[in-house]
Amino acid sequence: MKRVAYLTGHYPRVSHTFIEREIEGLRAVGHEVQTCSIRRTARSELSGPAQEAEQARTWHVIEAAKRPATLLGAHWHYLRHHPRRWWQTLHLAVRTSADGPRALLWQLFYFLEAAVLARHLEREKVAHLHNHLASQSCNVAMLTSALSGIPYSFTIHGPDTFFEAPRWHLAEKTRRAAFVSCISHFARSQLMCFADPADWDKLKIVHCGVYPEAYTAPETEGARLLFVGRLVGVKGPRLLLRALTQLSGTHPDATLTYVGDGPDRVALETLARETGLAERVRFLGYQPPEKVAEALADADVFCLPSFAEGVPVVLMEAMAAGRAVVTSRIAGIPELIEDGVSGRLVPPGDLGALTDALEACLSDRDAARRMGEAARARVAAEFDARIEARKLSAHIEAAR
Repeated sequence: MKRVAYLTGHYPRVSHTFIEREIEGLRAVGHEVQTCSIRRTARSELSGPAQEAEQARTWHVIEAAKRPATLLGAHWHYLRHHPRRWWQTLHLAVRTSADGPRALLWQLFYFLEAAVLARHLEREKVAHLHNHLASQSCNVAMLTSALSGIPYSFTIHGPDTFFEAPRWHLAEKTRRAAFVSCISHFARSQLMCFADPADWDKLKIVHCGVYPEAYTAPETEGARLLFVGRLVGVKGPRLLLRALTQLSGTHPDATLTYVGDGPDRVALETLARETGLAERVRFLGYQPPEKVAEALADADVFCLPSFAEGVPVVLMEAMAAGRAVVTSRIAGIPELIEDGVSGRLVPPGDLGALTDALEACLSDRDAARRMGEAARARVAAEFDARIEARKLSAHIEAAR
């Protein structure tokens, strides 16, 4: 099977465990996978020893490019042996830059990095390059492919890249890619807005996934709410804290645990104290996957009231753990959760609807249990990481 290189901006990373599972799945079906990262992830963003070990096995582009002999040697190689390709790739880099001199400078940095990565992939006899996320690292992947001739593909998640589609030249990236892995039908439809219709057949649905058996589903009888994710505005953690305040009259014993970290943590801790909820709210920071699984097993209801999303893998994890899930009706989430059957979907930003859905889950334990069982079955059937990795492998093997 083809030897594959994986590229993203930071690998590994606590919020990107789904990429690790995808790589494990490709290796399990017979691919050799070389992991590459543009930058070295800060230790504070690694979940523990397993990710530290994975980082040690990963090749870092910028670190290699900072060595003058490596950088100059890579560009001299292509200028000497493939001068036309080198100039064409430089032109591509300039043509696909965002507006402004600063953006052009960054794009030229990506061009410099691309030659270093291309030379590395050639030495490693890599036959296919796959990139996760369609922003900066995908610029490098596109340029690397143009310079080396190695086919590339990328996984598009959204929503941020769709907000700035012209900046990221999604049509050009799609045109040059062997295929594009879309995490949902919604993501595919958004990319179809920008891609040439001639390239629509390249857009393949490959879900992110989980290992369902890694999560236990014990019955619970409390009023423990759980949030797992970055503590940033777009994930809605402040709205959830306001919902807990609203629940105080009917469920004074309800508690809320935040697993994750981010720029809003201090403000959330302050708000919890100011609203008299400090004794009922815990902030655990980043946790390794096994601790997240334990937190899910201990929770009664999982809530992610995001304002913008792709298809959050943490929802799949909560569903695999048999938890009742309350989340926003946005983007690809309805493809994962059927409202009232495998979870509750509420309008994004609607405090009243969010509070009512949480109230219903806490008050009707039988209904919550039935939704948790249905959620677990759905994830096992349609979002198993190994099944999705086999789909991706088939697309890679067919790529030319």
